[in-house]
Amino acid sequence: MHRRHFLSAASALSTAAAAATTTAAMPETTPFAFAGLSAAEASLRMAEGSLSSLGLTQAYLARIAAVDRAGPKLNSIIELNPDAEAIAAERDAERAAGKLRGPLHGLPVLIKDNIATHDRMSNTAGSIALAGVPVPRDATLVTRLREAGAVILGKTNLSEWANFRGKASVSGWSSRGGQTLNPYALDRSPSGSSSGSGAALAADLSLLGVGTETDGSVTSPCSLQALVGVKPTVGLVSRHGIVPISPSQDTAGPMCRSVADAALLLWAMTGLDPADPITQTQQGRFDRDTLLTLPTGALQGKRIGVAINLVEGHGRATVALFEAALSALEAAGATLVRDPLPQLPAMGAGELDVLVYEMAPAMADYLRDFAPQGPFRTIADLVAFNESHPETLALFGQEWFQASAESAKAGGLKAPKYLKSLATGQLAARAQGIDAMLKKHRLDAIVAPTSGPAWLIDTIKGDQDTTPAATQPAAVAGYPHVTVPMGQVSGLPVGLSFFGTAWSDARLLALAADYEQRTLLRREPQYRPRTAV
Repeated sequence: MHRRHFLSAASALSTAAAAATTTAAMPETTPFAFAGLSAAEASLRMAEGSLSSLGLTQAYLARIAAVDRAGPKLNSIIELNPDAEAIAAERDAERAAGKLRGPLHGLPVLIKDNIATHDRMSNTAGSIALAGVPVPRDATLVTRLREAGAVILGKTNLSEWANFRGKASVSGWSSRGGQTLNPYALDRSPSGSSSGSGAALAADLSLLGVGTETDGSVTSPCSLQALVGVKPTVGLVSRHGIVPISPSQDTAGPMCRSVADAALLLWAMTGLDPADPITQTQQGRFDRDTLLTLPTGALQGKRIGVAINLVEGHGRATVALFEAALSALEAAGATLVRDPLPQLPAMGAGELDVLVYEMAPAMADYLRDFAPQGPFRTIADLVAFNESHPETLALFGQEWFQASAESAKAGGLKAPKYLKSLATGQLAARAQGIDAMLKKHRLDAIVAPTSGPAWLIDTIKGDQDTTPAATQPAAVAGYPHVTVPMGQVSGLPVGLSFFGTAWSDARLLALAADYEQRTLLRREPQYRPRTAV
């Protein structure tokens, strides 16, 4: 959960972050042999026999040792899969025998540490509370990735409990994993909550990556670390086996270095799941194979809305990049329509209440089904654990946890306050907001800057981002949102957002791909100890 909508404070550089950056060194001087490798290129080389899954997996493990554990010490990966090499070797043997599981066969993938994997790794949401608790089965999306042939390389660090534990949280920090750093400037936030997936993919520590989002947790870290991030329509990807916040907003999504990779990964993750009934809503509304055949030149003839009220408040440099992006869209044949996105304040007015009320029952279901051998059954149990383990509360509190634990006394999911907040927010974001703007101007999508550049890590006052974000409308609506690199402000990446109505995921990816290929604005990180911005 990216919490810019709930918190504000002044900016300062933390002592811990400064200490982490003063000893930082550049990664190995020899260029990484697989820098910028795409999923399509890796699969082609494996088919030709010039690359093996085991060789690629070992290369990424070596890269992780050099960049994540040593060198800049990004601290993006919370746990490596001890069976990754054995699985990769098995995929190679299957390929040699003529058996291919799917389009991800042999490709390494990093998974955020709030997505259950039934192996020798934990699933902890970054909390020491769940460390070592056995996971009885894979999350559904992990099962799908394995069926498509993926090699689960490891689990990535995150903002603890997906950044919805307490006020003044520090994105990228967890009691289990410590602080993840942004490879573009090591004193700057990686954003969250999918901080580790973002930093790892930006630094070429894996071929593909998966994050989760409630509001901004995929798209914000991707914007700040020059990645393509996809928050799908809620219901496209099963949430079964993901540590929850909000069933009305939660989803998993790809975090990759290109739109093509993100579309391929989303294809593998998508599908019906009886364990997550909301996935039934995709029937008849979405053809997953459209993700494999994105049309070229998709911007030609399209009508794109420019949400001018999501541009207000950004710095001059970000606005300049956005205007350049709009010029690129027009040069590609798109017609731009500038107008405010309707009902923007109303979309977020009750969002915090929705998350607080939904988290308690959702967390109880997760603990029952995916941590049955652990000592916790309710969010109140987790509150008590944190109180008895002060190291978990060293940097910030657990106000949202406490409020969620108390929400049952106010009626839980039957409480009038919750029901009103949910209905009002969804109406404002859907029919009166995104859909209204699309219909009024006959638009194919809406664009805005995803966020501003990364803010300084501050372990005293917490996240300090006060610039606008394009994450909330699609998050509250449950609609798709794609961010793609738009350029850099003094070396700090910023992204361009495409969002639209439900089930328009493939269309948004095609538009983003056309923009991406015409501009090619992604740059590799330089691991600078600090930036002067």
